[in-house]
Order: sequence, then structure tokens, then C-alpha cells
Amino acid sequence: MASLAEILILRGVMPIESLDTMTSARADEEHLVLDLLERGVITEAQLASARAAQAGLPFVELLDFPIDHSAVSKVPAAMCRRYEVLPIGYSGGYLILAMVDPGNVFAIDDVRAATGQQVKCVVAERSDLRAAIDRYHRADGELSSLRTELEEVASADLVRQDQNEPKEDDAPIVRFVNLLISQGIQDMASDIHIEPGEYDMGVRYRIDGVMHEMQRAPKNIQNGVISRLKIMADIDIAERRRPQDGRMSVSHGGRKIDLRVATLPTVWGEKVVMRILDNSSSGMSMDDLNLLPRNLEVYKKSYSKPYGMILITGPTGSGKSTTLYTTLTAVARPEINVITVEDPVEYRMKGINQVQVNPKAGLTFASALRSILRSDPDVVLLGEIRDHETAQIAIEASLTGHLVLSTLHTNDAPSAVTRLIEMDIEPFLVGSALDCVVAQRLARRLCDRCKQSYQHDPYELTQLNVGYDPSTPPPTLFRPVGCTNCSKTGYRGRIAIHEVMTVTEDIERLAVARSSSAEIARLARQQGMLTLREDGWMKAQMGLTSVEEILRVVA
Repeated sequence: MASLAEILILRGVMPIESLDTMTSARADEEHLVLDLLERGVITEAQLASARAAQAGLPFVELLDFPIDHSAVSKVPAAMCRRYEVLPIGYSGGYLILAMVDPGNVFAIDDVRAATGQQVKCVVAERSDLRAAIDRYHRADGELSSLRTELEEVASADLVRQDQNEPKEDDAPIVRFVNLLISQGIQDMASDIHIEPGEYDMGVRYRIDGVMHEMQRAPKNIQNGVISRLKIMADIDIAERRRPQDGRMSVSHGGRKIDLRVATLPTVWGEKVVMRILDNSSSGMSMDDLNLLPRNLEVYKKSYSKPYGMILITGPTGSGKSTTLYTTLTAVARPEINVITVEDPVEYRMKGINQVQVNPKAGLTFASALRSILRSDPDVVLLGEIRDHETAQIAIEASLTGHLVLSTLHTNDAPSAVTRLIEMDIEPFLVGSALDCVVAQRLARRLCDRCKQSYQHDPYELTQLNVGYDPSTPPPTLFRPVGCTNCSKTGYRGRIAIHEVMTVTEDIERLAVARSSSAEIARLARQQGMLTLREDGWMKAQMGLTSVEEILRVVA
């Protein structure tokens, strides 16, 4: 029987020189193949196809396979995830089992014992199989059964309304909350909303910037669910009249996930919003930000300087924190001192001194910033510039040899200059201290599996105000279609759209003259700045997103 490496070489996938570095031992062959997979020499699909050929089994593309739900339910989710297997159908009385490693006899024996059926194996790509397990072994079914169970036992005083605290034996409430959080993380939601209504309680997830309703739960479990979340986030459960903030950590798939919890009193009870803080975002590189070459060059030049101020602007939820942390990762080195002041500290980073704002103790942005400037920092990250005092100290810090990174709430990059002046900062200080402003938005990324190319109407393109010349042929664009990979939405993940403005001497003169943001924008465009819409248009031509999505997020 041919080895895995020999099959890959015969197919022209793996270089023949690889055999020179490999011994006859199977472990060495596996190590070599996995190393080539990590380096991108071979793909997961090519490896899975070779495994299938080696074992003499069929290779299956799960995204195109009509999976039988009754077969999926035969094997528990825990077993599917442990062995990386999934039952996908029946054939001649046999259960068809998709798996990554067809040589795993323990997995086959356990599935046979759990189902009481003979098994026929097929080989699938690892990422496709994991996505299919997540898709078909969702928590929805268990949530629905739990909801029924909670309704049945509610009359037995499941929730102690007088103390607003779940009993120790309230396992259904605990399981319900754990499932809601687990499902939100699995669906790659950025926020989980628990929303009390007049007659029931709603649960919505924000996925790729769009809200999706996931569950309706009975009203009589509302207090128990909210109390359970408060206990997990170390929030005062007796206080229901004012907003509160907290934080919790959960383990999911072997990873530690942090959640920021905020409560808000409404007319029907307390609304709870959990922001999912996936620490993998803090390990991103500059290339992951999808900056266009011109924008990346300008931005790198700014954050490579030892002093000056860089501002990231945009509305809440536009990815400002991710861009800041990625920049911080790029500039942080053992030989420099990096200190941050945040409210709250979203991502904990190794080797960086992070300060949590605590207004009750008198630790505000301004007081913390004033103190850390006496701690000999080289780089300062300020979570947000909110008032005159904070802005003044940040400006002065950038003028005295510190690199200051911060965020500001403005609609575009040129408006950041006028916004600081409106905070009563002297215009000449703004022009001298500010080095670069990045405005950004998040647009949904087209699903690579199902996006469809087409030619847009030339007349409509001229109305987009992106500089399209109607005398030239319209470019090839892409539209969302929808498949099982993207849950029929046509989009999977998000991509940032940027507007990068360098504060040149000419723009500095406009700032000193208190010119309007429109005048500053006009000059910046003459000097090469791409607007948010122009940046989005270029990314639409690259097939990363759609024209409709750009128009949704950019005015």
C-alpha cells in the first residue's frame, strides 16, 4: 500500500524532495505531512483526499452532501467532537460515518457500540467536518427541551422571586445559561442580548454586525436567568434599579473566553448584554487588518515613529479596539515600556502594563494618564478620549516624546481634527501633536464558497460616487448567494473598511486656521487619502464584500 506522502507526490501536490527528509517510520511521515499543511504547501482538502485514497475509501465534500438529520442524532455531540466523526446518512443498512482519520479503529468501534449499527466510513476535510458538527449539533434542540422543562417546574417555585436568586438545585437554569453562552461563542457572535418582554424573554445574537433572534423563553424564568448571569459576572444581584457592569470567563473548546457583562433596567425587567471577547483577536498581525497597500504604508510610517498621536475613529462596534491592539502588538518590544488605560480592559496582553479605570475610586482616564506619565512609558494606549482634560494630557504626552494611541467617536478621519478643537484644545497643539487618523467601519465579508460574480449596471455605479468612469467596461463584482457554510446568508466574517489620513503641514495649517472638516477632507483627498466609500469600492472589486454591504455601512 502506498504511503500518504507517496500519494501526495504522485498527485503532484507535494514536492518529491520531501522523501529525502523522511524515514520509513509512519510517525515521521505524519509529522512531515502536517508540517507541509501548516506551511501551506498542501491544503486540508488535498490531505483528506490522499487519506481516502490510501485507505481505499470515498472522499466526501460535506458542504455539498445531503446530510440526514436522523443519522446525525445517532451519535452524541461529545463523541463526534472527541473523535472528529459525524454520521451523515445510511446506505444498504449501514450507517455512513464521515471522519478525518479512517485508521482510528477506536472511534469506529465506539460509534458502532453507541448506535448498534454497522458502519461504512468516508473521509472528509477536517475544517468541513468541524463546521458540520457545530452546525448539526447546535444547542437549539437542548435549549428547546430545557425551556419546556423550565415551564413545567416553574409552578414548583423554581425561582425565588422574593430573593431574586436561583436555588442551588436549579440545574435547568444553570444549563440554560451555559447553553446560551456556548451557542453564542460557537456561532461566532460578538454580543448576546437577554431581553425581557411583557410576556416572555427574548435572546438575540449579534453575528457579523447583524442581530438574529435565537430563542424565546418563558417569562417566569427571567429573574432566575438574570440572577445566574449576575452571579457569574460578580454583579450585585440585589441591585435592580441601576445599570451595572461585570466580567466573566468561560471555557469553550479548550479556550478561555472572556465576556463583558452589562445590565440595564427596562420597563419589563433588566436587560443583559454580554460582549464576547475572544483573545485570538489580540494576536492578529497588521496583514489581518486588510489595509490597502497605500493605507498600510502610511499607517506603518506613523506608528513606527517614537512620538506623536494616532487616533482610531468610528462608531461603537466598528473594530477600533481590534485595530488598536493589533497596532500595540506591532510596536511592543521588550526594550520599550507600554502602558494602557482602558475602561474596561478587553484583551489581556502579556508584557504590557494594563490599567483598569475605576471612577468610584477616583481613577479616571485623566487621573490615570497623569499618573502613568510619571511611570516612564514609551507607548501609551488610551481607551478613549472623552473630555477636555483627557485630551489635553494626551496631546501634551504626544508632544513630550511619547507615542499615544487612542480612539475618538467621529464619522470620518478629517472630523477628528475639528472634534479635538471643539474640546477646547488649542488648534496649534492639535496640528503639532496629531500624526495620523484612521476612520473605519466593519462590513460583512462575502462567503468564499458561494459568492457569485456578475456585472453591475454602469449607471448605478456612477451614482456611488467612487470615481467610476462610465466610458470604461464595468468591473467584475460579486454578490451573496447563500450556502450551508454561511448559514444561507451569503456572508461569513467581517472585513474592515478604512480611511487613513496623515496630518501634513498643509492640514496642520488648516487646523490652526480652524477650518471645517469638509475643507480638511478636500485637501486630504488631494494628497491621496481614500475615503471610506472608495476603500470599500476597491475591496468590493477584490471580491471581499458586496456593493450593497458597502452602501449599508458607509454613508
